[in-house]
Amino acid sequence: MGTGGEIPDRVRGLLPRGVRLYHVRPDGSVVVADRDGCRPLGPDGGMIPFIDDGQFAHYLVGDAATSPERPSNATVKLGLVGPRSAFTPHAHGGEHYVLSLGHASCGLWDVERGRTAEVPLVPGMLIRIPELMPHSFANRGKRPLTIVTANTGYGIDHEDYAITAPEAERRARGGAARQGRGALATAAATDFRALATALRSVEERQRVHGIAPATVRERLADRLRRVATALEARP
Repeated sequence: MGTGGEIPDRVRGLLPRGVRLYHVRPDGSVVVADRDGCRPLGPDGGMIPFIDDGQFAHYLVGDAATSPERPSNATVKLGLVGPRSAFTPHAHGGEHYVLSLGHASCGLWDVERGRTAEVPLVPGMLIRIPELMPHSFANRGKRPLTIVTANTGYGIDHEDYAITAPEAERRARGGAARQGRGALATAAATDFRALATALRSVEERQRVHGIAPATVRERLADRLRRVATALEARP
């Protein structure tokens, strides 16, 4: 386990290369983990000055030079995931961020290890998924789960927003992208056969193992969190 409220080593060790996991902790501090380690995110590392002295920011999408002439081209949205449900495994044409406000899990295809890594998420964890990485996302709780998602380059109507295994297989056979807006910028370099195989592997793990439940400790923490929220919201 990590120390000082860091992301546990057992979770960090699951992360495929290119994936980053952020945790916004109750004390307001932020830690970020990847395959190489876990570190705090703050004025001394990873953040830049933000409007006034003593304020700081960390860009997830775009950078300080983003402008109409140099747009970041991203979408941000709230999502609602049904109780004990999961999305069909898919891959996005651009990088993808998901902030979980409850107990969730993210299945990520690890090409180096040749397997699907199942990463548990707790409230306040934000995960960065690289473009075209096959993944799934599930709500481990018994109530609807609210998430905040950001995608670079693609909205839901775009044919490359969420490429599923059947779609990757169709493209591998030489089929064009389904009717929609635009086309995948990296289509010429994308191995859709390999993408389809990886997506089927994520599907198989989801089918065999199902959705893991929230642990006893997580359920207790959820009750305490709801009590704390009720106290804070009381007039």
